[in-house]
Amino acid sequence: MSSTSLFDLTGEIAVLIGGTGVLGGALAEGLARAGAKIALLGRNSERGQARMQAIRDQGGIAQFYAADACVGDQLQQTCDRIHQDLGAPTLLVNAAGGNDPRVTVTADKALENIRLEDWRETFDLNLVGGVLLPCQVFGPGMVARRKGSIINITSVSAHIPLSRVVTYSAAKAAVLNLTRFLAREWASHGVRVNSLTPGFFPGEQNRRLLFNADGSPTARAQSILGHTPMGRFGDPSELVGAAIFLASPRASSFVTGADLCVDGGFLAQTI
Repeated sequence: MSSTSLFDLTGEIAVLIGGTGVLGGALAEGLARAGAKIALLGRNSERGQARMQAIRDQGGIAQFYAADACVGDQLQQTCDRIHQDLGAPTLLVNAAGGNDPRVTVTADKALENIRLEDWRETFDLNLVGGVLLPCQVFGPGMVARRKGSIINITSVSAHIPLSRVVTYSAAKAAVLNLTRFLAREWASHGVRVNSLTPGFFPGEQNRRLLFNADGSPTARAQSILGHTPMGRFGDPSELVGAAIFLASPRASSFVTGADLCVDGGFLAQTI
């Protein structure tokens, strides 16, 4: 078997939940370059259309669907449209998520002051709409066809809770646990379920926490870099190879329930 065919995704149909974001979009473009047809799902139509066009400009096949992953009916309707437009999905990448300042613990806001409704909203974004509902909608079809790969995007905070982002950390830890549960449940049905754990990748949501107005790193960013053996932040393109590996039915045919870390060594660092 050649290395080309090992990582060739021609014939695969990939659904990218959160494909309008920085990391989700980079993964979408990378999977498209490997040959997969791409269904981009997200709430921001402007970004979705732009990402779809970027993939098409590179010679790929992509379609954008405006949908809120936290609304099951919208997901099911979108699933039906994807079947009509592109075919039956064989890949699902759950890349939606993020942290809300309302649930961030600070010197002025202790854990006990976080409102329960805000806590639930963060869990809905990262766990319910971010992973559970997409798996409920797209997973059964893969199980019925006995073919599929699901990649859930977690976080280093799923392994070690980071300061301040307690709700986000707890939600991502739940994603990691759910990934392993689904891997066990669906392994005998030909569906592999794995997680991909990014380290620190500057994006729209965390850029203001990592960089000052003049572009210099904040104190938090310096702490992160000091804890990262490679001494730098990751680039979204550096997630693509890991995603293609987990997506490929040949390259990772015996891999399920695994968590692949792309973190510059962050989780390997102690003191």
